[in-house]
Amino acid sequence: MMKFRFRRQGADPQREKLKQELFAFNKTVEHGFPNQPSALAFDPELRIMAIGTRSGAVKIYGAPGVEFTGLHRDMATVTQMHFLPGQSWSLLTHQGRLLTLLDDSSLHLWEIVHQNGCAHLEEALSFQLPSRLGFDGASGPPTLAHITVVLLVAASNMAALGTEGGSVFFLDVSTLMLIEGQTLGPDEVLRSLPDDYRCGKALGPVESLQGHLRDPTKILIGYSRGLLVIWNQAAQCADCIFLGNQLESLCWERSGSTLVSSHSDGSYAIWSVDTDSSPVMQPTVATVPYGPFPCKAISKILWRSCESGGHFIIFSGGMPRASYGDRHCVSVLRAETLVTLDFTSRIIDFFTVHSTRPEDEFDEPQALAVLLEEELVVLDLQVPGWPVVPAPYLAPLHSSAITCSAHVANVPAKLWARIVSAGEQQSPQPASSALSWPITGGRSLAQEPSQRGLLLTGHEDGTVRFWDASGVALQPLYKLSTAGLFQTDCEHADSLAQATEDDWPPFRKVGCFDPYSDDPRLGVQKVALCKYTAQMVVAGTAGQVLVLELNDVPSEQAVSVASMDLLQDREGFTWKGHERLSPRTGPLPWPAGFQPRVLVQCLPPAAVTAVTLHTEWSLVAFGTSHGFGLFDYQRKSPVLARCTLHPNDSLAMEGPLSRVKSLKKSLRQSFRRIRKSRVSGKKRAANANSKLQEANAQLAEQACPHDVEMTPVQRRIEPRSADDSLSGVVRCLYFADTFLRDAAHHGPTMWAGTNSGSVFAYALEVPAAVAGSEKRPEKVVEAVLGKEVQLMHRAPVVAIAVLDGRGRPLPEPYEASQDLAQAPDMQGGHAVLIASEEQFKVFTLPKVSAKTKFKLTAHEGCRVRKVALATFASVACEDYAETCLACLTNLGDVHVFSVPGLRPQVHYSCIRKEDISGIASCVFTRHGQGFYLISPSEFERFSLSARNITEPLCSLDLSWPRGAARASYSLQESPKLSQANGTPGIVLAPQSCDGSPNPVHSQGADTPEPLEAALSPMSIDSATSADTTLDTIGDITVEDVKDFLGTSEESERNLRNLVEDEARACAILIK
Repeated sequence: MMKFRFRRQGADPQREKLKQELFAFNKTVEHGFPNQPSALAFDPELRIMAIGTRSGAVKIYGAPGVEFTGLHRDMATVTQMHFLPGQSWSLLTHQGRLLTLLDDSSLHLWEIVHQNGCAHLEEALSFQLPSRLGFDGASGPPTLAHITVVLLVAASNMAALGTEGGSVFFLDVSTLMLIEGQTLGPDEVLRSLPDDYRCGKALGPVESLQGHLRDPTKILIGYSRGLLVIWNQAAQCADCIFLGNQLESLCWERSGSTLVSSHSDGSYAIWSVDTDSSPVMQPTVATVPYGPFPCKAISKILWRSCESGGHFIIFSGGMPRASYGDRHCVSVLRAETLVTLDFTSRIIDFFTVHSTRPEDEFDEPQALAVLLEEELVVLDLQVPGWPVVPAPYLAPLHSSAITCSAHVANVPAKLWARIVSAGEQQSPQPASSALSWPITGGRSLAQEPSQRGLLLTGHEDGTVRFWDASGVALQPLYKLSTAGLFQTDCEHADSLAQATEDDWPPFRKVGCFDPYSDDPRLGVQKVALCKYTAQMVVAGTAGQVLVLELNDVPSEQAVSVASMDLLQDREGFTWKGHERLSPRTGPLPWPAGFQPRVLVQCLPPAAVTAVTLHTEWSLVAFGTSHGFGLFDYQRKSPVLARCTLHPNDSLAMEGPLSRVKSLKKSLRQSFRRIRKSRVSGKKRAANANSKLQEANAQLAEQACPHDVEMTPVQRRIEPRSADDSLSGVVRCLYFADTFLRDAAHHGPTMWAGTNSGSVFAYALEVPAAVAGSEKRPEKVVEAVLGKEVQLMHRAPVVAIAVLDGRGRPLPEPYEASQDLAQAPDMQGGHAVLIASEEQFKVFTLPKVSAKTKFKLTAHEGCRVRKVALATFASVACEDYAETCLACLTNLGDVHVFSVPGLRPQVHYSCIRKEDISGIASCVFTRHGQGFYLISPSEFERFSLSARNITEPLCSLDLSWPRGAARASYSLQESPKLSQANGTPGIVLAPQSCDGSPNPVHSQGADTPEPLEAALSPMSIDSATSADTTLDTIGDITVEDVKDFLGTSEESERNLRNLVEDEARACAILIK
């Protein structure tokens, strides 16, 4: 007999409209430090900084909240970045244009443009330089194989390109076209050299190009083999020639009378530029600062002058090769003071913030910014000692590897101020330091956040970091360290390192990136914070559970230590993992901030997998792979311990740090797979009546009305075996004041869910607090098992939540009692929502009978990874909001369901299914937003709410040169192409072939783009991922196809024709 289940006909248009007002998916902003940075640039006039990455991302930063993000179409490394300078100082032009060079020798011009009052970053032009220009003969023109250096000429709209072959080409920046007739080849330079230098050897690649500070018609060219030439473009000859060692970098002194060069042997030389002397000149000073032993190359050097005397010489590298060749150092030398800044990651680039106004005689550097592979460090050069300036953004989230994260919404102002105060006491700034963050370009247009949000990250070194996640800039507030409570070997190692440290070179440790953990057992696994009582719990890898309380002043006190045996003397289990951490005894000094009160040690010392805190009852619950426990931290006594191990759960005794492999488990799984394959084969053989089934299906389709939507076919889910390994892992814990014993009396309860689909509900006897007192009486808390539920398919229980009579989740501790939230409905019947990896199910209380369910795995073929109850406010009506269940699956999709009906509302593709770490790190907020790691150092922020969106809205004051034409004529809108790591936006990409821009017919430059395109919720994954898919389907014409299929000769001919057309009418391409 066949059964048919029908849904109602069609969709409710009113409900669909309401969904659009409640839900919208957007990837809004990326928090943290860019992954794998490769290039750096700074605009001294606009005070903005650009960072390029190895994945082709371009990120521009200004004042806090001012961020622009772009992404090259090709996943190539950004090797160089240059902001276009103003063409005339009298006009005070600030272009806001950026030229980038990729490792494939392609050039890209970016513009910051304003649309609808907000600025955003667009790619205006791109130019792939051909590998050969001209003929292959020996007498042909120079070839352009690979670009090594780019120089933007301030006096003209032109760029000089140095190559590996030693040639210098010139490019028109406004069109990104090569300027014919001005190429400077190495042969022409060699003809200007003395005869004794021309010995048949090549000059080598162009290592550095610098504009002449006195005469804009001259450029300084540095070749890798040591030749320095001041070339006069007007006279086509060399004015000055300097002969040195193998070259690394060059820098002018501000007056233009002196230049400094750095070399591969760890030396630098100072040259005096005097046009009246002979063409060939020797250095006035040549020194090896860290000699006399062989040293590594000085890769970059800067010279900055000061009015008070004593210029700055700042260089990277140059360390003694044998003893300190593995150090990453930047040396700062002023007069007799030398400081060697020692960093923990590779140096990418650095710059100084100094005066660039022509009327100023001296540089007067204010700050030094050093971009490292893992962090950005800024030092104040105006204060003795050169202290580090705290960064309001770009903080290295991964200073120690992130192991867990949590979000706290609507933080009270009092608690916020106390956390900020504790953080300021951790890193006090010198009183003489008046320098604030020097990168202050632009202004943020975003409104002040209506509520404060905290993002807590637990780390491998036992620290918990507090971040201000209220706005676009993720700012560090406070760092909590738990390592001081335990005895480790880190102090001994530090003392040995300091004892062997020499006075020379004068090293100074700078930066906070420290990827090495002294003891992996210190790693933080779970963290929970009560925002009303300023109490929190931190649980770690070795079974340590810390209860802490915020204190505004430093104190010295002992920490109470208790242990709980979760095995309950069960026989046959032997712990093979790591040992427990040994706590320090006696009174210990604690700085202002969160100070530990109680330490609970789980036995065996396995990693804590779940934790929850109820400050109103002074209870903390925690779970491991062996069971769960309940602890009364007010009386400092255990309440409950329950072992959840299965007799065959031997893998749980090995621990995460053990290398023991269970051969018994592997054999058991192999035989089980063989057995299942045989059973499934028999089932397939038994289904010989497949033709009859097909006929029945055709009859059913004919009998069913076509305008009625049928329920989708559900997949058959096989129940999991009870003896699977790690079945006793506790996945979630939950406190609730609800009905468990009977429908007339409610009281405190504790719920626990395990990996085998078991749910334990305990009724708690908690002494009621006396009126007017926050603490409850000193009486024993008792726990009695009230209910035990076993899910049919034994799927792991991911989350548990109790719903009141109105179907709303219960408020947090102290929210209802202090009138901070609406009191729950205790009159109607409560229900409990149990989310497993395969389905969501609502049970009535206290009978625990099934009310409704949704089988996610059966319908969608995916498994639940993260769930959270969130409130979605309407954009049309400020007073309307719905509480829904947000779910992230193992495929990276986000689903939203109504509560308590569990009806699917919307679903979006959020994270790549291959990004396992990103899915595992996802955390939802209470207001429909979320965070997940797109790299070890970056959080991607996304929003499911149509109203609650945190995104960068900013503007930049730009003034274009008079008569300068914007390069936006070659822009073509890329359909829903996202920015660097998934941030929604329109990246306008050019269509070019071998350097010939392809203008397209589109809207004018000032025509605003459609609102639907700007706010489209399409998802493009992170630029850090290797398989970013770009949708190139659009207005593809026959001419576009011909451009792609054209030969190199046709491309070169088109290039020449375009250059000639540009010479005849330069404005014809502007539409």
